[in-house]
Amino acid sequence: MPSLPYPTRRSPLVAAPVPPSPRRTLLGRLSLPERNYVAEALRAETVGGVILLVAAVSALIWANTLGSSYAAVSDFHFGPASLGLDLSVAHWAADGLLAVFFFVAGVELKRELVAGELRDPRAAALPVAAALCGMAVPAVVYTLAAVFGRGSAAGWAVPTATDIAFALAVLAVIGTTLPAALRAFLLTLAVVDDLFAILIIAIFFTENINFLALAGAFAGLAVFYLLQRVEVRGWYVYLPLALVIWGLMYNSGVHATIAGVAMGLMLRCTRREGESQSPGEHIEHLVRPFSAGFAVPVFALFSAGVTLKGDALAGVFTRPETLGVVLGLVVGKTIGVFGGTWLVARFTKAELNKDLAWADVLAVAALAGIGFTVSLLIGELAFAGDEGMINEVKAAVLLGSLIAAVLSGVLLKVRVRRYRALYEAEELDEDESGVPDIYEQEDPEYHLRMAALHERKAAEHRRLAEQAGAASSKPDSPA
Repeated sequence: MPSLPYPTRRSPLVAAPVPPSPRRTLLGRLSLPERNYVAEALRAETVGGVILLVAAVSALIWANTLGSSYAAVSDFHFGPASLGLDLSVAHWAADGLLAVFFFVAGVELKRELVAGELRDPRAAALPVAAALCGMAVPAVVYTLAAVFGRGSAAGWAVPTATDIAFALAVLAVIGTTLPAALRAFLLTLAVVDDLFAILIIAIFFTENINFLALAGAFAGLAVFYLLQRVEVRGWYVYLPLALVIWGLMYNSGVHATIAGVAMGLMLRCTRREGESQSPGEHIEHLVRPFSAGFAVPVFALFSAGVTLKGDALAGVFTRPETLGVVLGLVVGKTIGVFGGTWLVARFTKAELNKDLAWADVLAVAALAGIGFTVSLLIGELAFAGDEGMINEVKAAVLLGSLIAAVLSGVLLKVRVRRYRALYEAEELDEDESGVPDIYEQEDPEYHLRMAALHERKAAEHRRLAEQAGAASSKPDSPA
């Protein structure tokens, strides 16, 4: 019997080498269901973004040509005063219609948490870190500009938000072939961004609270939750309840859009057996076109009407508050989102998708500097009562968003040929099955279909070769 190899100083036992675990990929290819969901969501947001752009331009033209009529319509009041809801048109747009936008944001966030990219903590690290850094750095940039310029620090939150609809409108013009992974990253980043913007509004812009109305709003939300759990159906039940919750939330002193987020988060967004869509996905599919195509553009129409006369535009780069907004959106957002992504790669030892480059991340980071809808809302809240400052801050938001759009457009155009090649590869469906070929590589039926397709092509080429050979053998054929 051979002796056991006891370790000695001359012959130590050496453990077998452990193969290194594969490194995680940042901005990798999406799963097929996630790709389809992102494609549908981006389609609706892109159309809404174009309408939003038209509404913003219309507001600027209206406010600067027929300013008195614009002010008259914006300030026109209507609504039940006995319920504390005798509001101006602009107020209804900001607190009422924008609640629909935040409802959709709540549903998106819930879906991402239970079925999307945020479900996996490792995958969630990228958009969460990018969003956090993309909000913290602009806030710091604004604060530094305000402190050194001896201005007001009240607007620190204005440049922290990303407007996904406006960003996608820019993509619709200059980046139609952006790879799905980058589009999904931008969408998820904006969802997380919206969550933190909601928290900022709830925490920092709530002063006097009516606890009785707030308790009523919470009671209404509890009823909403219970109805969801017992699977009560019917819009005629939920719509009146939602209006009651919104009205109570408004009268509580907490910004009314929080009601929309809360209801969105309560919807079930996981699919059960036999369901093609969860209730949350179904309702989002119905409400998103109204939000993107009407609610947000109407808000923009009555918020983007900046008077560009006098010092509103000329003073953007001289006042510390407005300079801070522009620098926060253009510089802070770009550095924050890019830096957050790089930090995730650095400390999790993840690798960037081999088909992409860090220049692509920089372009998307610059695109995140388009802060329109929520930035305008926060600007109104931060400087409430100072109409002159609100007008100047809005001008700074518009100018900063425009600069960010141009900068990101230049960066995206540099790589447009690479994006087009990647996009075409992602969309290729040579076997005409309705599913892109890259998602069928593990399906034997796909390869059988492709084999039959190539056999038909080969047979056709053999037939053409025989015809060409017969033609060349004729006496009068060209030499």
